[in-house]
Amino acid sequence: MTTFDLPTRARYLLAAELKPLQGQKFQPTGFPDVGAGVFKTPSNREFLAVESQQSVANRLESAIWDDAAQDLIEGARGLSYVKVVDENNSFLTASVLEAHRLNSAYIEKSTLGGRSFSDLLKDEIGYNVNRPFLRDQLVKVLAKYDVGCLLHGVFLESIAGVLRIPRALSGFIEAENVQRVQTGGVKNDRVQATKDEEAGQTASEGFGNVPFHRTEFVAQKIIAYFNLDLDQVRSYRLGKDIERLLFALSILKIQRFLARGLRLRTACDLESVGVTVHGGEQLPSVDDAEKALPELIAKAAKGAVFASPAVTTTTFAVDGAKKKAKK
Repeated sequence: MTTFDLPTRARYLLAAELKPLQGQKFQPTGFPDVGAGVFKTPSNREFLAVESQQSVANRLESAIWDDAAQDLIEGARGLSYVKVVDENNSFLTASVLEAHRLNSAYIEKSTLGGRSFSDLLKDEIGYNVNRPFLRDQLVKVLAKYDVGCLLHGVFLESIAGVLRIPRALSGFIEAENVQRVQTGGVKNDRVQATKDEEAGQTASEGFGNVPFHRTEFVAQKIIAYFNLDLDQVRSYRLGKDIERLLFALSILKIQRFLARGLRLRTACDLESVGVTVHGGEQLPSVDDAEKALPELIAKAAKGAVFASPAVTTTTFAVDGAKKKAKK
């Protein structure tokens, strides 16, 4: 069985070649007021940002989440995270699903045992505005409540601007040597094709035929890049078993994302056609990670690295938040 000992180098780098699942063209992510992220290299080759680091981080988190069960997938259960419920004990969200993880408003403003969860974090971290913060203690608290923060980073700015951990696991997708495909269409109005603006029947109101244009792309290559900062993982000083756990968890997330998470948009459905590890070794499989994780999770639980139980359930008062907003 793969032991998931950390390689001795500073970074674990992967490159996965992708291609459209059907056809040739694909739609990249768009940015407000900017559009597609097209850029040129010094050699004048045109590249395209298909998916950003922020988006890939969120997709890697959701790769181990079971929407139907509202829990982690079976092979990852036992890992620490925060679940948020409402006053009626109905599921609202979880730190695994929130873009800012433990710094989500729904988590920091939730309560546990009658206390603000933000205050609980502050006390356990031992933050004192007049003293340097203790990074080792921050790391231990993050591992206790959401071990994913040690991979995907967190910034507890609501407590203090210094309480941050950068991403140890990051990824992005780029396309090489791209060309634009200009297409378009029309939204048809079956009742009244033309608009009567005097009667208030405008396109913004949904009346009339509305033509639109669309820009998609073809590319010579589409590459998903992943970077696990092994030196950062070692800097947590949580022991070899936690290092192995974080490595195995990273592999599980990457492999599941490549196998099941590449439908990025309706017009951007990709598949992986090969993965290369910088350094030449074989990339561990999903099965390798799933077989190793239960034992590593059990060791973390035995060593009291995670909260007990591992899933910390807090309450966010939805009705109370609405009442405050109305005042």
